[in-house]
Amino acid sequence: MNTMSSHKKSVVGYTTGVFDLFHIGHLNLLKNAKSMCDQLIVGVTTDDLVAYKKKRAVIPFEERIEIVRSLQYVDSAVPQESMDKMEAWNRYHFDVMFVGDDWKNTPKWQQFEKQFSAVGVRIVYFPYTKGTSSTLINQVLLDLRSATTTKTQAVPRRLPDNTSP
Repeated sequence: MNTMSSHKKSVVGYTTGVFDLFHIGHLNLLKNAKSMCDQLIVGVTTDDLVAYKKKRAVIPFEERIEIVRSLQYVDSAVPQESMDKMEAWNRYHFDVMFVGDDWKNTPKWQQFEKQFSAVGVRIVYFPYTKGTSSTLINQVLLDLRSATTTKTQAVPRRLPDNTSP
């Protein structure tokens, strides 16, 4: 009888995102990622890094990270202050990186695959949730606001009919 217990190494997963206007695609990514690792670390993009991409988050960073941190699938939410994924690996030593398949076969991610392969990190690409994204939600909101403004401006205001003396 073997008295030594075999300890399986805990698998640490890592993913990142802006997580602005949190939606079902975000939830699916985090739920699926957690199902493939023991500990899930999530990098939430800071407002400064979002601005670097010439964009602006609707929800402030402090609120976005708190939303992500509160999810049952997330073991740790950390600020993502750099797009350098190897820098994140040096800090968190994850075993698997999760990303949307919209990045698959892009030059940037082909380079990450080579770098991560050298340190034994596997990249898992999840299907991008079709039909929803923060960008799409933002556009729908802009369109709705624009339509409301146009309707309001297009409808002439009626003045009370006070023509009698």
